[in-house]
Amino acid sequence: MADLRLSGVSKSYGTHKVLDDLDLTIQSGECFTLLGPSGCGKTVILRLIAGFETPDEGTVNIGERIVADAKHALPPEERHIGVVFQDYAVWPHKTVHENIAYPLEIAKATKEKISADVRKAIEQVGLKGLANRYPYQLSGGQQQRVALARALVTNPAVMLLDEPLTNLDANLREEMRFEIKELQRKTGTTIFYVTHDQEVALAISDRMAIMDLEGKIRQTGKPDEVYEHPVDEFVHQFLGIPNYIPFEIREGAAWIRGDADGAKALRLPLSPPSTFEGTSGRAGCRPMDILLDRNPAIEGGLPAKLLRLSLLGPIVDFLLDVKGVQLRAQVQTEEALARDLLVEEGQDCGIRFSGLRWFDENGEAAR
Repeated sequence: MADLRLSGVSKSYGTHKVLDDLDLTIQSGECFTLLGPSGCGKTVILRLIAGFETPDEGTVNIGERIVADAKHALPPEERHIGVVFQDYAVWPHKTVHENIAYPLEIAKATKEKISADVRKAIEQVGLKGLANRYPYQLSGGQQQRVALARALVTNPAVMLLDEPLTNLDANLREEMRFEIKELQRKTGTTIFYVTHDQEVALAISDRMAIMDLEGKIRQTGKPDEVYEHPVDEFVHQFLGIPNYIPFEIREGAAWIRGDADGAKALRLPLSPPSTFEGTSGRAGCRPMDILLDRNPAIEGGLPAKLLRLSLLGPIVDFLLDVKGVQLRAQVQTEEALARDLLVEEGQDCGIRFSGLRWFDENGEAAR
């Protein structure tokens, strides 16, 4: 196990600066996920750690050792890391055993050590009995396990995972994300995982960081902290489906700004915190934060009109109109049936909020 540290790292390609004075620390033994939109530079960070790229400025540390700076860089094979790529990168002409053994063969390990370590890695990833199969004889999830075992077999200080579940179907993605987390618990290996998949990040991370398209890290913290207390609208939007209600403050209360037809504004049933600065902004919530009721005059709520109802298996998704503001609400299907909430489209109803997050005109969250 080892800490990972990037200090003052910058990286450009031609005139395009991808990273600018970036600082990032991953603690030894944790599963750390870097989450961000495609093209934000998260894979560049992984490649800098792996040794496939060199920083223009700053340093990259694995443990106490500087493995790269602007003047020199250790080659990947000397960094004691394992890497798992999006496309598995397993050799089609090699068996499961031969694929996993390759890093040990490069390191000139003895045949006895190779046999013992490969057997252990195969068992760790749940491929016992498949050692002599070729990739074409394996499912996508099994091929991904081969890639994980190959990264684990040298007992690396750090494992780097670059969108390793993207090519799997939904069921396999769900299965494999728990497998990865379980592997991390068993081995204690430091894992640095880059993805744009918020569900994976929330499910497996000890800590996570949200990166924007400018290559800046907006927020770092435990998954529940980042999800429940986003520092700004960018983080709130990126983690889940967002709803926003434009408001203005009058006499300490928040009022929904009128619709395009100039309709009279409605008062929000919740008030902004005393720390909120400014006289206007947007109140944010997620679909599960909206509580639906058939009564348009529900106490402590707002009147709404149902525009669309979609049954999505375990949940029912509602598109609502509140004075020109469109909001999405979601209810567990069992609850919707039990409470008779399958409202007809065009019908009036009522909504309440389990909570709202208050953002100023600059998109910053109220502290």
